Amino acid sequence: MIEEKMLTVRDVSIILGISEKDVLDLAETGAVPGYKVGGVYLRFKKEQVEQYKKNHGHLHPDAVKTEPAGLRSRFRDFLYFNDFYIFALFFIIILGYLFFRGL
Repeated sequence: MIEEKMLTVRDVSIILGISEKDVLDLAETGAVPGYKVGGVYLRFKKEQVEQYKKNHGHLHPDAVKTEPAGLRSRFRDFLYFNDFYIFALFFIIILGYLFFRGL
């Protein structure tokens, strides 16, 4: 049996020319069918993404912001996907500071 390669959120964002957050929004609304692998990772079938792109040559204005996918957009995506880790890092730094200050 041949296994087809599923696309990641980043792959779909490159194909459609939108941010990763917009891809997640499209998957959440069901506009682009997404599949959870292991209940955690969201993956997409290439045929379905290509079909969506063909049917929506001009993507919906409410699904895609008009700003170009530049450094600002990538930074916002980074913060969106890694907010927990950033918060945990600051929390550990504060705890470390309080612990060593008390010594």
